[in-house]
Amino acid sequence: MTTATGAPARVSWPTHTAVLTRRILVHWKQRPFSIAVTLLFPVLIVVMFGQLFGGAMAIRDGAYIDFLIPGMLAMTMLFGLESTVLAVTSDAAKGVTERIRAMPVSGLAVLTGRCLADLISAVAGLVVMMGAGLALGWRPQQMSVLGAVALLLWLRFAFVWVGIYLGLLLKTPESAVSVQVLVWPVGFLSGVFVSPDTMPAWLSAVATWNPLTATASAVRELAGNPAWAANGWAAEHSVLLATAWPAVLTLIFLPLATRRYRMLGR
Repeated sequence: MTTATGAPARVSWPTHTAVLTRRILVHWKQRPFSIAVTLLFPVLIVVMFGQLFGGAMAIRDGAYIDFLIPGMLAMTMLFGLESTVLAVTSDAAKGVTERIRAMPVSGLAVLTGRCLADLISAVAGLVVMMGAGLALGWRPQQMSVLGAVALLLWLRFAFVWVGIYLGLLLKTPESAVSVQVLVWPVGFLSGVFVSPDTMPAWLSAVATWNPLTATASAVRELAGNPAWAANGWAAEHSVLLATAWPAVLTLIFLPLATRRYRMLGR
């Protein structure tokens, strides 16, 4: 692109980000079935745990569905990690990443475009998950749900940078399967489905300090839903932890992802 004087036109980083985000969204529009499966998979998990096993779950001061849905909202943010890793590795394997790098495009815009597109996907996932939760009987008791949504997207933002870094590190879609396998242990070793107090002591400690537990507990607190019966600093400061953990992850993985992108091809 040139100006009337022949000088190269200057395109800003936000413009590059918007163009690359649109490219990802158009790509999603071309495969609606896989997008629908991705959005509905967490709903299937809720039906399994809430309707099949929920009767065996005893929750203090409430129904299991009110305990489960906030946890599943946090779990939906973790599921997004798989999508980010797979998308980044697929672009690398198809040569898309190299073609974009050969163009006069801001490297940061490539990463922020992916981040923005995945956050849009996260919003859609939350809408679907909340709608399903309300249909299944979940009832927020307080009007701090918007604060809960902000914490959930903050967690997803951090996971996006973890996913971009791992995607650039792993490079191939086949190797991304390892991340998909590890998501489940991280999810079960948390307070998403049951109280950490029901676990052996060492597992309980790990689950209590899991970033997923912090966000799930914060969403329960802000929505006025029943929480796990536990004493201790982590349990009593869940909102603070839900704010701090994503900040820590972002401070670690955003620079790593940026550095990894700049080193591609060397």
